[in-house]
Amino acid sequence: MSSIYYNKEEIIAKINEFLVDEFEVDADKIQPGANLKEVLELDSLDYIDLVVVIENSFSFKVKPEDFLSIFTVQDFYDYIISRVDSKALA
Repeated sequence: MSSIYYNKEEIIAKINEFLVDEFEVDADKIQPGANLKEVLELDSLDYIDLVVVIENSFSFKVKPEDFLSIFTVQDFYDYIISRVDSKALA
């Protein structure tokens, strides 16, 4: 089980790390305002892998509908940060 990240900067660093390492995203393309789908260039199977990596990295369950409101890299950061924060408060 991975350790829990509470600090926003640590969460963002961890996200960027797995995007580069697991999904071979060019680190220069990972900008808060960038379109997440364009940056990641993921197909539907890659999204399943992304969910697994998120769940393993941050120890919470991802629902498919959670991705409906995620358009930018910043939206993705905010989603994970809010889920980690809510889990930490529980």
